[in-house]
Amino acid sequence: MTPLFLHPFSLDRMVRAVEKVRDRLLRATAALENAAVPYAVIGGNAVAAWVARVDEAAVRNTQDVDILLRRADLPLARMALEKAGFIYRHAAGIDMFLDGPTAKARDAVHVLFANEKVRPEYLLPTPDVTEAERGPAYQMLTLEALVRMKLTSYRLKDQVHILDMLDVGLLDASWLVRLPAELAARLQQKIDNPEG
Repeated sequence: MTPLFLHPFSLDRMVRAVEKVRDRLLRATAALENAAVPYAVIGGNAVAAWVARVDEAAVRNTQDVDILLRRADLPLARMALEKAGFIYRHAAGIDMFLDGPTAKARDAVHVLFANEKVRPEYLLPTPDVTEAERGPAYQMLTLEALVRMKLTSYRLKDQVHILDMLDVGLLDASWLVRLPAELAARLQQKIDNPEG
């Protein structure tokens, strides 16, 4: 096993990591908008944007950019993003745009396709890109569509995002009637037991 190289502690490295994600998000969404490709920002950036509307101190940083596209728009999106310096890759069933020739998968824009199940066992497909609203600089998934996606995926980071939204009051028990039964049960579990 290769020894792990540790850089010195650095506030600048921490800030730069956040700035790189922000820059990638803004460049990718601008490229899509300039090419008139319908899209919506999803994932951790969408959660952060919604949480920041209530309490910016509760915002959690994310390491990548996730975008929802219609599959039919992938060729046009690819042209637009490649023109902006991104490099298309399809690996392990994931479509992504690496942020340059030396980028890793963490340095990418990850694509999910609208109206498709991410995994066959998922209860619901992803929303359509029309379930979006305009943020300050880009199209963002609506809160209701984002909550459905997070409760459908329900990985550990999705559960943490649900807890963040509960913590700032974006979600509460009144949402239970707005969700399919299985998703409502997952939300109820987080309401009842936020620590476990």
